Amino acid sequence: MAVPIVIARLARPGWFVAVLTLTLGVAAGCEPAQRVGEERSPAPQPGSASPSAGGAVGSPPTEQFESTIAAIPPAMAAEMTGVSWRPGCPVALSDLRLVRLTYWGFDNAPHQGELIVHAQAAPAIVRVFGKLYAARFPIHKMRRVDAYGGNDLDSMADDNTSMFNCRNAYGSTRWSVHAFGRAIDINTVENPYLPGRLVLPPAGAAYLDRRNVRPGMIVSGDVVTQAFAAEGFRWGGDWTSAKDYQHFEVNP
Repeated sequence: MAVPIVIARLARPGWFVAVLTLTLGVAAGCEPAQRVGEERSPAPQPGSASPSAGGAVGSPPTEQFESTIAAIPPAMAAEMTGVSWRPGCPVALSDLRLVRLTYWGFDNAPHQGELIVHAQAAPAIVRVFGKLYAARFPIHKMRRVDAYGGNDLDSMADDNTSMFNCRNAYGSTRWSVHAFGRAIDINTVENPYLPGRLVLPPAGAAYLDRRNVRPGMIVSGDVVTQAFAAEGFRWGGDWTSAKDYQHFEVNP
């Protein structure tokens, strides 16, 4: 008996649904489309980009980890100039890369995020987040800091995971490692920064007891610290003063 097949293309590019209409029921299937980028990393074993400064906040077509590494597009470079980057920064825009990758959300679903990373550190970042995705370590959001006008405190208050920002280290006149695209802050509320008696962001006060491990928290010896250590990154949670549980960095 002939089986009619209806193929419908949805509004989002790269999404296809094939529907088989049978006498006894309906079967549906989905095939992921390849993403276009300068480089593509293979998916590790596990398990819609927005043009605005807010970064990508959509969900990829499958639960497979995907990533791309590309030069900063001209439109994005224009968005960044005067916000997260400016003339006089310790790296040129040409030294940076746009990394788009899949992350696992607190809603137990995959999402796509954006990070601006130094070209030399970009492959390592992809490998790290591939491991975190396979382990289903949850990330709250992953947006370029341009969405917050380059304001690190606002980005932290929004529990955002980000990397490059051409700024000084907190309370200092020297460049932050973030200004080189070689540092990342992850789940900033669940993993606060503690300079002196401050808690940054203030909502991070609910997570000061590091023995009470809850989703999104980073603790010594966990999958996050191990994945970054394997790539040569140092963790701010190991610092003897001004603990920075959200922060990982690698030498400029």
